[in-house]
Amino acid sequence: MPRFLAEPAFRHDQAAAIGVLLVNLGTPTAPTAKAIRPWLKEFLSDPRVVELPRLLWLPILHGFILPFRPGKTAAKYAAIWQKDGSPLAIWTEKQAKLVKGWLGERHGQQLRVRHAMRYGQPGIREGVAALKAEGCDRILIVPLYPQYSASTSATVIDEAARTFAQLRNQPGLRTVRSFHDHPGYIDALASRVRGHWQSNGRGDYLLMSFHGVPRYTLDKGDPYFCHCHKTARLLAEALGLNKEQWGLSFQSRFGKAEWLKPYTTDTLHELGKRGAGVLDVICPGFVADCLETLEEIALEGKQDYLAAGGREYRYIPCLNDQAEWIAALSGLVESQLSGWLTNGKDHEITKELSEQRLLRARALGAKN
Repeated sequence: MPRFLAEPAFRHDQAAAIGVLLVNLGTPTAPTAKAIRPWLKEFLSDPRVVELPRLLWLPILHGFILPFRPGKTAAKYAAIWQKDGSPLAIWTEKQAKLVKGWLGERHGQQLRVRHAMRYGQPGIREGVAALKAEGCDRILIVPLYPQYSASTSATVIDEAARTFAQLRNQPGLRTVRSFHDHPGYIDALASRVRGHWQSNGRGDYLLMSFHGVPRYTLDKGDPYFCHCHKTARLLAEALGLNKEQWGLSFQSRFGKAEWLKPYTTDTLHELGKRGAGVLDVICPGFVADCLETLEEIALEGKQDYLAAGGREYRYIPCLNDQAEWIAALSGLVESQLSGWLTNGKDHEITKELSEQRLLRARALGAKN
C-alpha cells in the first residue's frame, strides 16, 4: 500500500481556494560551508541536473566535490549575502507577496500564493502542504525559469509529481512550461534595460548571458538553447538593436565536457580585447538576482572584461520586484488559471454555499 502524507483537517465550511506555487532553484540558509554542503548535495544528486550514470557520478560527488567545493562556494556567497539573507530567497519571497497582492485585488480571497525552492527550504512538498491546509483544491505550479530545460523546469514538475503521488486527496494540478517569449516578460526586460540606459547612459554593446547547460542536452532534444536565442532576439528587437550592438552567451560552465557556446567568459575576454568600450550585461534567464548574477557576472565578469582591456563594465540587475515584471508574472498566472478563477462576488457566493454545506454535514453527523 502507498504511504500517504497526512491530510489537513477537513472543514465543511471552508470555501475552496486556488493555490499558486512560485518555484525557484533554491539557496543555502547561510554563506557557510556547513550550510552549503547539504544544499549542494541535494542539487547535484538530482539526475536531471547531472545526467552521468549514478555509479560514476556519486563517487565523484561524495569523494571530490562535497569535501572541497562548499568552502569555495561559501566565499562566493559571502560576497553577495545581504543583511536579510540570500538575495534569491529575499527576491523570490517578495515576488510571491507582490503577485498575491496584485491578483488579490482582482480576484478577492479565492487565491493563495506561496513560494518554494526546488532545493532547500521552503520545499515544494511544504508549499503544497501549506496550500492544501489553506483549502486549495486546485494548484498551479510555476517554475520561475523563463526558458524550459530538463535540468530546471522539468525537475520542478518531477518534484511536484512526487509530492502529489503521496497525497490521498489530490488537488487539481496545472503547470507552466515556459514563458521565454511571453510579451509581458519581454517588455519587462526591455523596460529594465531602458531604465538602466536612462540612469547611466547607453552602453556600446549589450551582452545577454544565460545559464549554461551541457551541449549534449541540445542534441538529445532539450529546447533550452532555442528558447534562449528567441528571448535574446525578441529583447534586441524590442530595444531596436542591430546585430552589431548585442550578443548572447552562456555562463556557469562546470566540468570538462562541452557546454552550450559561446561561453560568457570567453566572450568577455574577446570583447575586452577588441575594445568594446562600455559594456552592459544582463541575465534574462534569471528573474531574481542570485549567486550566478551577483557574483559570477557582476563581480567576476567585470574583472574578466576589464583585465582583457575593456573600458567600462555595467551589470543590469534582474527583474526582481520591478513593477512591469510583477504585472507580467501575475498576468501569466492569471491566464494559466482560465476556467478556475471567478470574480470576487462569486467567491462570496462560494463561501455562502460552504456554510450551507456545513449545516447539511452536521445534520448527517459531521463535527467539522
